[in-house]
Amino acid sequence: MKILESKRLTIALEIAIAICIAILVNSLGSFFFLRVDLTEENRYSISSATKELLENLEDDIYIEAYLEGELPAGFKRMRSALEETLTEFSIYSDGKIQFQFINPDQAVSQKSRNQFLMSLARKGIQPTDVFLTEEGKRIQKRIVPGVVISYGSAEKGVQLFKGNKAAPPEERLNQSIEGIEYELANAIQNIIGLNLPTLGIIRGHNELDSANFISLSRVLDKRYLVKTIDLTSVNKIPSVDAILLAKPTTRFSPTDKFKLDQYLINGGTGLFMLDKVAVNMDSANVGTFSFPYDLDLDDQLFTYGVRINNDLIQDFVSSTYPIVVGNEGEQAKIQLLQWPYFPVVNEYTKHSTVRNLDATLTRFASSIDTVKAVGVKKTLLFSSSPYSRKLMSPTLVDINLMQQALDPAKFTTKNIPMAYLLEGNFTSFFKNKFLPEGQSNLGFKPQGESKLIIISDGDLARNDLDPKTGQPLPLGYDPFTNQTFANQDLILNLLTYLTRGNGLITARSKQVVIRPLDKVKLKNGKLTWQLINLALPVLLLIIFGIVYNWLRKRKYTRF
Repeated sequence: MKILESKRLTIALEIAIAICIAILVNSLGSFFFLRVDLTEENRYSISSATKELLENLEDDIYIEAYLEGELPAGFKRMRSALEETLTEFSIYSDGKIQFQFINPDQAVSQKSRNQFLMSLARKGIQPTDVFLTEEGKRIQKRIVPGVVISYGSAEKGVQLFKGNKAAPPEERLNQSIEGIEYELANAIQNIIGLNLPTLGIIRGHNELDSANFISLSRVLDKRYLVKTIDLTSVNKIPSVDAILLAKPTTRFSPTDKFKLDQYLINGGTGLFMLDKVAVNMDSANVGTFSFPYDLDLDDQLFTYGVRINNDLIQDFVSSTYPIVVGNEGEQAKIQLLQWPYFPVVNEYTKHSTVRNLDATLTRFASSIDTVKAVGVKKTLLFSSSPYSRKLMSPTLVDINLMQQALDPAKFTTKNIPMAYLLEGNFTSFFKNKFLPEGQSNLGFKPQGESKLIIISDGDLARNDLDPKTGQPLPLGYDPFTNQTFANQDLILNLLTYLTRGNGLITARSKQVVIRPLDKVKLKNGKLTWQLINLALPVLLLIIFGIVYNWLRKRKYTRF
C-alpha cells in the first residue's frame, strides 16, 4: 500500500515539475523573441532590412488583401504565402501591421463589384482571369492578387501577381510568391516616406525632353527627393545619393566629364542610359543611315571598365512596328511587323535587381564589352536573346525591309551584353592627367569606392506619346500592341540598389524552390505505393496482434 502511495506521489511531483517548467519557459519567452526557420531556402524568414523597417514603424498600417474566396490550387499557395508573410510583418512590427483578407466576390450586385474592381485598377491592382471546373463545367473566375496598404490618409495598391510573363504559369506564380516580401516592404517604405533618398537628374546635353520623360519623372517624384542638375552650369555635382543620365546626345566637355568623374570617385553612384548610335526613326520610312553619337565619354567609361560599341543589335525576339504593306481601295493597309531593332529583353541574370523581372523593351541598343579595370567588379545584368546579331555603324536602317521575313539563320550571336553593374574601387579618369582648365588640384581625389550602372539604350527611359491626343503614355507601354513592358520596374530596381545599397532590394533574392513529383516514376510505381499505403498498415497491425497474443500467452502459461 505504501509503495502505491509512493508511486502516486512521484507521478504528482513529476506533473507539477512539468507544469512549472512550462510556465517558466513561457515566462522567459515573453522576454526573449525567437523564431526558427527550418526550411532549406529560409522561405519563412524575412530579410534584416525588412525587419529594421518594421521595427521602426511609428504608426499603425492597415493592409487589405483581396486574394480570398474560391481559388485554384496555385493561388491558394500564393494566399498562404501572403498570409505567412503578413503574419511575420505583424510580429516584427509589434502589432503595428494589421491585416485582413477580403473576398472581392462579396459585392451585392455585379455593378457594385465592377465598380469595386475599377477602384482597385486605379490603385494599380489588375485582376487576373483564371478557369475553374465546377460540377463538371468550366467557368471563368476573376481573381484579385493584390493588397491595398493604408497609412493615415494615404493609400497604395500593390500588385502581387508579377513575374516573367514568358515563363510557364506555375513558374511565374512561384516568382510572384518569391517577390511578396519585397513588394510589400517596398510599398510600406514608400507610403510612409521614411528617409527618402536624393536623386539628381543630369541635364545640359540634350537628354530626353520633358514630354518623353514625364512618365518616369512622376514616379521618381513620389520615391525620391529629385533635383535637376544642369551639368554645364554647376561648379560640381551636389551631394545626392545617385544621379540619372538618360540619353544625352551632345558632346561632354572635359569640365563636365571632370564633374561626373569626381562625383563618382567621391562615393556617388550613377545610372547611365546611353545611346551610342543615332537613328532617326521618322527617316527610316524611306531609309536612313545610323551614325555614332559624339559624346566623348568612351575614354572615361573605358577607364571605369566598359566600352559601348559603335553597332546596333538586331534581335529575332523583338517588338513590332506598323508599316504600310499595300492598299485596300483608296486606304492604305497597315500591318504590325517584327522590327529587329527593338529587342525585347528577357535574358536576365540572377542579380537581385533583375531577378524574376518581366520583359523590357529597348530601341536601337548597342553591345557592351568589358575591359580591365583594377578594383572594379563587373556584373552582367541582362543581354539580348540567343538569336541576335550586331551590325556595325554606319548601317542602313529601312522600315521597308520589314516586309521581308526574318531569316533565323542570320541571327547566330547569343546573348549580347546590354547592361553592366560596375562596383568597387574606381580609378579617376583624370589621374596622372592635366585637369581641365579652371579646375584645381585642391580636393582632387584619384581613387574611390562607387557604383555605376551602364545600359546601352537611352530609350529605355522614354515614354511614348498617344498618337491621337499627344498625351504621354505610361513608361513601357507600347501603343501598337497595347502591351506594357517592365521598363519602369527595371529602372526603379536599379535606382533602389544604388541609393539604398543592401537594403530592401536584397529581399528580391529570396527563392522558393518547387519540388514537384516525378510524374514518370509516379505512374510506373503507382501500384507499389498504393499497396504500401493500404496493405502495409493492415499487415503491421496483424503482425502486432499476433506477437502481442503470443507474448501474452507465454507470460501467463508459466504459472
